[in-house]
Amino acid sequence: MSVFKDADQLYELLGGLFTELFKNKEIAEKCAATGLIIVFKYEDPDSEIWLDASKKDPGNIGIICGPAEGLTADVTMSMKADIAHQFWLGNLNLMVALTRKQIVAKGPIPKIMKLLPVVKPAYAMYQNMLKEQGLDDMITKK
Repeated sequence: MSVFKDADQLYELLGGLFTELFKNKEIAEKCAATGLIIVFKYEDPDSEIWLDASKKDPGNIGIICGPAEGLTADVTMSMKADIAHQFWLGNLNLMVALTRKQIVAKGPIPKIMKLLPVVKPAYAMYQNMLKEQGLDDMITKK
């Protein structure tokens, strides 16, 4: 069973995390500079989150929870939702997950890898979001 009870909860938590992340000027600028459209495709529950930085404007990075009509992804990151959860908790190394095929990536992956150091504050942000919503049990769920 997934740590997320359904796609709506995943969208609320991970979509909310991206919203908070892009309030950070440095993170928004680095993400916008890539100009990438990234889709995160999740299983269990089936869902997807799109990040649209194609305008290269840090104040205008689109976050779409669910299918995105009219967009074509430059990068697709596919994984079980539980893998994403463990990544954002800081418990999963991206390179190890890619090697083990826990995450399957398509597109210009070196551009994504450059963002890893920038998103480190997300690990604490995600844990804080879970705590603020009374979901402390999700922090220890694997």
